[in-house]
Amino acid sequence: MTKRLLILEDGTIFEGQAFGADIDVTGEIVFNTGMTGYQESITDQSYNGQILTFTYPLVGNYGINRDDYESILPTCKGVVVSENARRANNWRNQMTLDEFLASKNIPGISGIDTRALTKIIRQHGTMKATLATAGDEISHLQDQLRATVLPTNNVEQVSTKTAYPAPGVGKNIVVVDFGLKHSILREFSKRNCNLTVMPYDVTAQEILNLNPDGVMLSNGPGNPQDVPMALDMIRGIQGKIPIFGICLGHQLLSMANGASTYKMKFGHRGFNHAVREIATGRVDFTSQNHGYAVSREDLPDELIITHEEINDKSVEGIRHRYYPAFSVQYHPDAAPGPHDASYLFDEFLEMIDAFKASR
Repeated sequence: MTKRLLILEDGTIFEGQAFGADIDVTGEIVFNTGMTGYQESITDQSYNGQILTFTYPLVGNYGINRDDYESILPTCKGVVVSENARRANNWRNQMTLDEFLASKNIPGISGIDTRALTKIIRQHGTMKATLATAGDEISHLQDQLRATVLPTNNVEQVSTKTAYPAPGVGKNIVVVDFGLKHSILREFSKRNCNLTVMPYDVTAQEILNLNPDGVMLSNGPGNPQDVPMALDMIRGIQGKIPIFGICLGHQLLSMANGASTYKMKFGHRGFNHAVREIATGRVDFTSQNHGYAVSREDLPDELIITHEEINDKSVEGIRHRYYPAFSVQYHPDAAPGPHDASYLFDEFLEMIDAFKASR
């Protein structure tokens, strides 16, 4: 088998076996603690530009199927696993993980100690890394890695370029696509909503012209501070239309109202994060994928913290004190992960009804 190297910015080098596409890549290396759901994770656009490490020891055992895509064209840079299953076995299986990654031009590496790699990331934080073919001059690869400047236009890379509909017969919802997961559309479709998906740089007036019942701010990759145009859009619609934000959408809604964000040391990426609803004490296990968070220390009075992560007390949900707007850092759409929080989609639709009744 072809050897492949994983070179970290701190100088650590792992040697393993190559699978997937035969190319060299550089990106930010992160880890995901989920025990399943590798197809959903790889196709989640929130991993744009990142090399994705799975801590679960065996990946690829049930192959790739038609139902678990979160996007059609994944944009993660690479995949790191301890063991890539030699044979996929599932009644829905259409191709192997190796075949899928090769078809999407994404390289993978297997046969390395992903637990040891994860400990390095937890200790030193997320960092740049390179996947390269063994035999290349290592010092040259390290120099290239150190010199590489990672792009900051992640949302622009993954957002739709033109608006498109997902027809329904219920409430009219505008979904602003910062890198949305298809599972968000599925949840609204289950509730018979009529959806219009808009690009990340849509203006407030363009949204108001559609006369929607509500606006969803989707998840997406990268630093929320790199999407300043979204803040003006949010300020232009809040108070006029109910808003629901997820993940990056949560951060942008918070920033539009004066909150600040910070980069976490290694983020939350997995499907077992316990979140407490502060008002009721209810605990949901949630699916999460983010490297930035809303700062609790300087949260403006207009925003109320509704949810917090049990382990590190990071902000997991906010609600506007005066406007019909709320958001959560985690994924109530799951995919993969627990569906404990799917009721938030119903709460959003109830908020829309209450807003209409009050006017």
